[in-house]
Amino acid sequence: MSSRLNPYLSFDGNAREALEFYEQVFGGTLLLNTYGESGMAGTPMADKIMHGMLETASGYTLMGADQHPDMPQQSGANFSVSLSGDDADELRGYWEKLAANATVTVPLEKQMWGDVFGMCTDRFGVPWMVNISEQTG
Repeated sequence: MSSRLNPYLSFDGNAREALEFYEQVFGGTLLLNTYGESGMAGTPMADKIMHGMLETASGYTLMGADQHPDMPQQSGANFSVSLSGDDADELRGYWEKLAANATVTVPLEKQMWGDVFGMCTDRFGVPWMVNISEQTG
């Protein structure tokens, strides 16, 4: 297998809800493992997600978990998850779902560089950028 780079998101107790939402947005196969399945049955973390992975037909991999209380908290929005390409219908479909109940900071519209671009922070606090390149050919 070759190397790959993919986002790994941390959540404050709502990883299952968030990852199931992303499964609705992108489709694909979602695998969820709880802390309880990993030896923490009977603890407050038992039903929380220790590791989740969504693999989509488009080749996206999105991972995430509930932040364990004993782990240092990751803070700051020093990242965005970026979706880009020239399949306008697919990308607009993702945008519509991600932007529902989100804070839209840049509406999805044609920009000065010629592409259609938008930015939003979804209801789980994850910032997204969508860029639809003009098809050439």
